[in-house]
Amino acid sequence: MNQKKKILLLTTGGTIASMPGGEGLEPHRSDVMERELNQLRTYYDITVQDVMCLDSSNIRPEEWQFIARHIFENRAGFDGIVVSHGTDTMAYTASAVTFMLPNIDVPVVFTGSQLPLADMLSDGPDNLRTAFAMAAAGHPGVFLAFDRKVMRGCRAVKVRASGFSAFESVNARYAAQVSNLGLVVDEEILPHSHGEPQLKTDISREVFLLKLTPGLNPAVFDMLAAMGYKGIVIEAFGLGGFNFLNRGLRGIHRCVEDGLSIVVTTQCLYDSSDLRVYQVGNKLLELGVIQGRDMTTEAAMTKLMWAIGQGMDQQQISGLFQQNLAGEVTV
Repeated sequence: MNQKKKILLLTTGGTIASMPGGEGLEPHRSDVMERELNQLRTYYDITVQDVMCLDSSNIRPEEWQFIARHIFENRAGFDGIVVSHGTDTMAYTASAVTFMLPNIDVPVVFTGSQLPLADMLSDGPDNLRTAFAMAAAGHPGVFLAFDRKVMRGCRAVKVRASGFSAFESVNARYAAQVSNLGLVVDEEILPHSHGEPQLKTDISREVFLLKLTPGLNPAVFDMLAAMGYKGIVIEAFGLGGFNFLNRGLRGIHRCVEDGLSIVVTTQCLYDSSDLRVYQVGNKLLELGVIQGRDMTTEAAMTKLMWAIGQGMDQQQISGLFQQNLAGEVTV
């Protein structure tokens, strides 16, 4: 008989561990998960650690750091790690942890649910089973498992507020899917280690996400610089279109001259921004704006926050965004 794989489950709260309270669903600790965990223990040797108990809307960069440290410091002796997490900000956490744990040497799989495990019709049991199967499969990296699909943590986006197929892998194939053949892993999409596992949790909170809208006042760039922001991620139109040329470009130019790093992505969920196609895009590139290419907003935000937190200057950050660190971008 094969020895059971040792899996560490880290719980952080979220819908999957919630129970009805006086003011709505409230996150609880792992005791509400025991029925499902007892079934999973038929297949795995499971150790549970409750690391926090929060609605994921309240998970901040400080919690990202705490989760990353807990994974790194407790991974020894385990074949894989599952992190249960609320769905609303799970893509941000999974992406941030990806950058904080370069060359992680065990599978780390985030999961959650749209209905609490206490609900008879919950999607939580299926999601946990998929996450545990991926954690036991022996493929190091940071992943997110949901609705019988596994994706890289830095490619996941929440696309549905209540549907069970809540997450999609944007601009990248799924890392694995569950079928009648079991867990079918796509070896080509898996991350590859390039050195020893590291823990690099320093991160900057001084990054602002700006979604362009028609008629946006370009003075916003001067205001962001005055507020002390060190980076801006701009969700532009289409391939990277901007709705102002003169005054707006001057504001962006001043930001870049003041040391801010500006990354441009697209509001379109799929495909890539390409600033080389239109006149305004080429003008932005001349000013030193960084292309986000086909990165998700979550990945662009957390990568920029992480790069600034690591003490990189503008030139180093620009060079970093030319690199694919963990499958987050096609270059």
